[in-house]
This record gives sequence, C-alpha cells and structure tokens, in this order.
Amino acid sequence: MRKLVIAISMLALAASAAFADPVLDRQALMKERGKIVGGLSKVVKGEEAYDAASVLAQLQALQANAEKFDVDTLFPAGSDTGDTTASPKIWQDMAGFKAAEDKYLADVKAAVAAAPADVDTLKTQFGAIASNCGTCHQAYRVKKS
Repeated sequence: MRKLVIAISMLALAASAAFADPVLDRQALMKERGKIVGGLSKVVKGEEAYDAASVLAQLQALQANAEKFDVDTLFPAGSDTGDTTASPKIWQDMAGFKAAEDKYLADVKAAVAAAPADVDTLKTQFGAIASNCGTCHQAYRVKKS
C-alpha cells in the first residue's frame, strides 16, 4: 500500500511539473517580490516605523524570493507570448538578463548579511535593491499601456 501511495504521489508531482506555466509562475514571484519591496519602501519613506526585526524578516523574504527566481525555468523559449510583459529582449540577451538578476540577488544577500541597524542604513541598501528593479524593468519589461 505504501508503495502505491508513493507511486501515485510521484505521478501527481510529475504531472503538476509538466503542466506548470512559467508565465504564471514568474508573475506570482514578481507579485510577491513587489509586495515585499513595497513594504520596505514604506519604512524607507517614513510611512511606517523602522523595526529592525521586521525589516530583516522582509529582507530575508526578498532573498528567498530571489533564490526561487530560476531564469531558465521561468523564461524558457516560447514563453514570450500571451499575457506577459516580459520583453523579447530577455530572450535576445539572456546573458544580460541573468546578470541583472544575479546582481539583484547579490545586493539582496548583502543587505541580509549586513542587517540594517537603522533606517539610514536601510535607505542605502534599499536604494541599491530598487535600482536593480528599475534597471531590469526598463531593459527587460514591456511598458504597460
């Protein structure tokens, strides 16, 4: 019986992986990323009080999100059509796109490693992270009309 349950579970997992939608997956990750960045932005702007533990938790969540962002899986050939704002430039310059994502991840990891002790330190770290977002969106995202 146990072998049957394991076999069915493995089959279900394989089937779900086969039907995964990279466009929906990357959109979900980017929405999650935007929500976390938005929360940090409120602290940077002074709209919410600085709380070291909360800020570190948000930075760690941002790192976990960035580590799940596997460019090869999320941007396979043929996933440039449909309901997406991913620019064709991603597939034309995959190395540049990966480099941009790698820089973003490195900056997020650096912010986590040097947990900001105050809002001014957070502002500096957040500036680097947000700059990555802006640079990538300008180069690799189709502007919404």
